[in-house]
Amino acid sequence: MWSRRQSHLRRVACGVEELRCRRREQEAALRKARREQQLVSKRLLRESIQQFLRLAQRGTDEKEREKALVSLRRGLQHLETQQTFIWMEGSMRILVGLLTCNRALLQLEAARCLHELSHSEQSAVAEACLPATSYLLIYLSGHSSDFIELCLYTLGNLIVESEAVRRHLLPQGIVPALASCIQSPHVAVLEAVGYTLSQLLQAKEAPEKIIPHILDSTLLQHMLQLMQPGPKLNPGVAVEFAWSLHYIICSQVNNALLITHGALSTLVLLLLDLAEVVQRTEDVGLELLACPVIRCLSNLLAEVATEDVGGQMELRDERIVAALFILLEFFLQKQPSLLPEGLWLLNNLTANSPTLCTSLLSLDLIEPLLQLLSLSNVVTVLVLTVLCNVAEKGPAYCQQLWPGPLLPCLLNTVALSDTDVVGQSLELLQLLFLYQPEAAQAFLQLSGLQALERHQEEVQLQDRVHAVQQTALHC
Repeated sequence: MWSRRQSHLRRVACGVEELRCRRREQEAALRKARREQQLVSKRLLRESIQQFLRLAQRGTDEKEREKALVSLRRGLQHLETQQTFIWMEGSMRILVGLLTCNRALLQLEAARCLHELSHSEQSAVAEACLPATSYLLIYLSGHSSDFIELCLYTLGNLIVESEAVRRHLLPQGIVPALASCIQSPHVAVLEAVGYTLSQLLQAKEAPEKIIPHILDSTLLQHMLQLMQPGPKLNPGVAVEFAWSLHYIICSQVNNALLITHGALSTLVLLLLDLAEVVQRTEDVGLELLACPVIRCLSNLLAEVATEDVGGQMELRDERIVAALFILLEFFLQKQPSLLPEGLWLLNNLTANSPTLCTSLLSLDLIEPLLQLLSLSNVVTVLVLTVLCNVAEKGPAYCQQLWPGPLLPCLLNTVALSDTDVVGQSLELLQLLFLYQPEAAQAFLQLSGLQALERHQEEVQLQDRVHAVQQTALHC
C-alpha cells in the first residue's frame, strides 16, 4: 500500500516537471515568434517609408508624388515611424530636397512631414531635423502666410526640444526673422510668432544668449503694441506674447528697460480690460490671458516700489484694485487654482503703496478678502500677507481694520496647525495690537491667549507667540 502511494507521487511529480518543460518550450517559441514578427513589422515599416520616399522623389506625376508625401506624413504621426524614419540613411536628405524643390505643393507636404516630426518629445528626432531648420528659417521671409505659419510652428516645436537646434538657429538670425514676422498683417502668423518666441524664451540659456538679442531688437515694442487693449486685440495673439513677456521678466535681464518701454502701463490697461470683459461674458477661456498678465505684473512689481514708478499713474488708480477683485471673483467661480496668482499680485501692489491700501479700505474689500480664508493654506497665507501690508501702514489703517470681523477670523487661523498660516496670523496680530491697543483688549476677552498657548512649544513660532502675548498683556 505504501509503496504504491510512493510510486503514484513520483509519477505526479514527473508530470508536473513535464508540464513545466512544455510551458518553457511554448514560451520560448512565442518569444521567438514575437521577435520574428517585430523584425517583419520593422522591415515592412522601413520598406513602406522607402516606397513613399521613392514615389515622392521620382513619381510619374506631381499628384502621385504629393500623395506619397501625404501617406508619409500620416505615418509620421506615430512614434515608431518617426524613429524608423530618422535612422534610415538618406531619409532626411530626401525630405529636405523635397522641401527645397520648386513645386509648391510638394514643398508644403514636405514641411508638413517635418511638422509631424517636430511634435516628438525626443531630442534625437529634433536634432535629426537640424538640416531642414535653415530652410524653414529662410521661408519665413516668403509670401504665403499659411506656409510661414507652418514653418514658425515647426521651428517652435524643434527649438524647445533641442539645444543643438537653438545653437544652430541663433547665429543664422532667428531673432531678426521673428522681428520681421511680427509685423505681418495676418493674425495666424502673429500667433505663430508668439508661440515660437515663447518656446525660444523657455531655453535654459535664454537669459545669457537669447533675451539680450531680443531686447536689442524691435520685438519688444511690437509685442507691447499687440497686447494693447482695444478692438484690434486678438486674444490668441495676446496670450502668446503675454507668456513671452513673462519669460523675459522672470529672466531679470533688464526689467528697467521693459518699464521704460511701457510694459507696466500696457499690463495694467490689459488687466482693466479683462475685468470689463469678465463682467460682460462668462467665457472660461479668459483665464488663459489673465494668468500670464497677472504674473507679469506681479514679477515686475516685486522689483520696484509701486509709489516710485515714475509716470505710472495707473498703479495709483483704485480701478486696478477693483479690477483685480472682479478677476478674483471670476477665478473663485471658474478657476480656483488661479486665486493665489491674483492674491500675489494684490500683495505686491499693496506692499509699498499706501494709496492702494487706502483703496482696499475705501472700496470695502476687506470682508471679501476675509471670506477667502477658509479655501486653502496657500490662499490664507496670501490673504493674511495683504492684510499685514495694510496694517503696517500705521494707526489710521488699523482703525479701519478693527472693530470688525478681523479678530474672530484671526482666532480661527491661529488655531490651525499650518505653521505658515499661524506665523502670518501672529504677525498681523502684532501689528494690530501695536497700532490699535483696543484690539488687544478685545482679543483677550475672546480668550485669545488660550488659542496661542497651543503653539508655545513649537520652535518656529515660540518667539512670535511670546511677542504677541506680551504686546496683548501690556496694551
